[in-house]
Amino acid sequence: MNVNGQSDGRVVPAKPPNKAVRGRTAPTHTAAEVVEGRRPAKGNMASDPRSGRSAGMRVSPALDHVRQVAERDKDVRFTALLHHIDVERLRGAYLGCKPKAAAGVDGVTWEAYGRNLEANLQELHGRLHRGAYRAKPSRRVYIPKADGGQRPLGISTLEDKIVQRAVVEVLNAIYESDFLGFSYGFRPERNQHNALDALAVGIERKKVNWVLDADIRDFFTSLDHGWLRRFVEHRIGDRRVLRLIQRWLKAGVMEDEVWAESEEGTPQGATVSPLLANVYLHYAFDLWTERWRRRQASGDMVIVRYADDFIVGFEHREDAERFQEELSQRMGKFGLELKAEKTRLIEFGRYAARDRKGRGQGKPETFDFLGFTHISGKDRKGRFALKRQTSKKRMRNKLKQVKAELKQRMHQSITEVGRWLRKVVQGHLNYYAVPGNLEMLVAYVEQIERLWWRTMNRRSQRAKATWERVRRLSHQWLPKPRIRHPHPNIRFDARTRGRSPVR
Repeated sequence: MNVNGQSDGRVVPAKPPNKAVRGRTAPTHTAAEVVEGRRPAKGNMASDPRSGRSAGMRVSPALDHVRQVAERDKDVRFTALLHHIDVERLRGAYLGCKPKAAAGVDGVTWEAYGRNLEANLQELHGRLHRGAYRAKPSRRVYIPKADGGQRPLGISTLEDKIVQRAVVEVLNAIYESDFLGFSYGFRPERNQHNALDALAVGIERKKVNWVLDADIRDFFTSLDHGWLRRFVEHRIGDRRVLRLIQRWLKAGVMEDEVWAESEEGTPQGATVSPLLANVYLHYAFDLWTERWRRRQASGDMVIVRYADDFIVGFEHREDAERFQEELSQRMGKFGLELKAEKTRLIEFGRYAARDRKGRGQGKPETFDFLGFTHISGKDRKGRFALKRQTSKKRMRNKLKQVKAELKQRMHQSITEVGRWLRKVVQGHLNYYAVPGNLEMLVAYVEQIERLWWRTMNRRSQRAKATWERVRRLSHQWLPKPRIRHPHPNIRFDARTRGRSPVR
């Protein structure tokens, strides 16, 4: 393509001519088939990626240079980063926000901001670079937790979301080269199933006999701002970016029109919170744990962390007990605490059933991680196999939510309720349809059918819906349970082939 006055060149063939033979007297090759050169594809090489929520991370030459420097020098501090936050990046951040997300304390919606988008972005860009940008408090709401409690959620204003998304994109170019391979939570191109795959493969391939199932108490609300600032400053030397982070942490929350200061923690729901949480745990947990594995563990050790939930597998019980004791001390140093009621060491793995039977004990205990109950089982040939089933607690809570919502939709048409239930069931299957979990998927759909049947029968005291009618409606509207995910080892090997899964 004509860039800077240069014309397109040819693509030189890399494949040699077929059946090429050098004659004894002739100095040249003779061939039955010659591979010709060609012109490059028109325009594709320098085309910009599309923008939008599904476009992925935008590749920027400047950020690519930042990424290369971060990978090459683990001690370098980046002192000039704010200039990467330009209008184009802010525009991409705006398009990446959810259009139907709830508004913050200022009431500005995605649609309203977009009516005069370019002027708004130019004005926001100007305030950012002359230091006039001020973060607004988060609007606090509460959502139900799986254990029946309430989780505080902070809803940021749209402009705060835009700036935070842009800053996170820049900082990811640095921290993605630092974060270790067993950290999976809220990172680009990583998700819950990647963490589940890594855990399953680690337990089946390594000598895991003991599992430490741990959870950090109120992690997002317990982050120490002083330690977080020190951790961030290991890599970030741009005072303007540091001030932005500090303003988001100190912006506080609005609840019932009353402002409250935030002395510690980072609001769950804020776009920047997952990155800051990963930075905090990278220095407080990940680096220490990786060093402990290399220097102090006497046997195999498997680590998988997703946000503040983590599982650690050990070959030897002595290693597990010593690690658990030292981990509690390590967490306390940084103002964190392990949940005593959710932290336990269990015997688990290929020899757990045999050893427990020899001691006259029952079946091996199970543990829950990311919505799945992990079980020490066997395959059809009698060999050890990790079984994963939908957590019964998660399933009960979800069915309670569906039941409550069906009551609210009791007098809607069958078509409206059927469309809504299709989305609910499809979302459940998309996540839980892993190999070995078909029985729980079928049970979930059957429970949804029963809830729908009971709701339909409450619509009228005269006409009762028969079970046969509900089954016909179920076949019409609800997706059929089937396995949608590959075996963990297949997807894990495909992701990590040619590179180490743990840096």
